[in-house]
Amino acid sequence: MSRHVGRRRSPHTQQLHALYRDHHGWLYAWLRRRLGNAADAADLAQDAFLRLLTRPRAFDGFEGERAYLSTMARGMCVDFWRRKEIEDAWLAAHAAVAEAVQPSAEHHAIVIETLCEIDTMLRQLPWKAAEAFIMAMAYGMSNQEIAAELGVSDRMVRKYVAQAMLHCLSLEVATAQALAAQA
Repeated sequence: MSRHVGRRRSPHTQQLHALYRDHHGWLYAWLRRRLGNAADAADLAQDAFLRLLTRPRAFDGFEGERAYLSTMARGMCVDFWRRKEIEDAWLAAHAAVAEAVQPSAEHHAIVIETLCEIDTMLRQLPWKAAEAFIMAMAYGMSNQEIAAELGVSDRMVRKYVAQAMLHCLSLEVATAQALAAQA
């Protein structure tokens, strides 16, 4: 006899269960082909269904479900590859550092997460604004040096850096508001 006898599932839970049953194997295989790694594919497939658990959606049938899942999975793959690229760059930068000054696993995870957030923020900006911000903040270049590198005026450099800083502040405010709403 089933452990679930007498327990009713909500319509959303039933829909998600059916969606998982009907598509998990297909999504896992699709991700495995794309990523070339069974463990990463399993993690991303699970994450896809967790997203649906937290943000329910209605679908217009089997094809709509597959279309949504494949679109979501493509985006998750892009995010995964970006994160991997950032993590690989971080590891390469610290490969030459003496073991005594290597960051802890916790510190490493925090740095990778922060770098991914910065990458996401910069990708939302126009290319020149992101470049100007990186040159100013990461490399300490002067406005004149940045202007020469980008082929723009000093005034435009100031505008680009201000645009990037305003974007950072608006993301920080949005994050604070989201955290406050959850509390």
